[in-house]
Amino acid sequence: MRIGQGFDAHRFAPSGTGRELWLACLRWQEDERRGCEGVLGDSDGDVAAHAVIDAVLSACGLGDIGTLFGVGPRSLGSGMHGDAMLSAVGDHVREHGWTIVNVGVSIVGNAPRIGRRRDEAQHAMSGALGAPVSITATTTDGIGFTGRGEGVAAIATALAVRG
Repeated sequence: MRIGQGFDAHRFAPSGTGRELWLACLRWQEDERRGCEGVLGDSDGDVAAHAVIDAVLSACGLGDIGTLFGVGPRSLGSGMHGDAMLSAVGDHVREHGWTIVNVGVSIVGNAPRIGRRRDEAQHAMSGALGAPVSITATTTDGIGFTGRGEGVAAIATALAVRG
């Protein structure tokens, strides 16, 4: 058995850019976003999916998100949604002889409020990865960039076994 951790953070796009907000493999509608825009990034910027990817790859000793998808606007991950990335990671680790036991991810930010869509998000992430994903969420009580509403972050832990 091996444990891996992953972290990701993105700032929100400037107001009025029309950037969609994707988080935990779900698109968040304007009325759910509580005034925040989508995030800046080469992919959809789904910090929950990205943290899970790093945690899973770390647990399996297979690098990180940049190792698998590259970095920058011309990378393999450019323009990809979190669910497609999670699916590719699930396939990749299985091809290397690993089974993902489970993953926990905690989303840190003031918005959107995860609670009412938690089950939907867990289902979407678990289905994409091919393993159980549990989601928690918290704020930082006004501290730091997430507390000031400038962005969102996520930290994840994955458990994997050989075979």
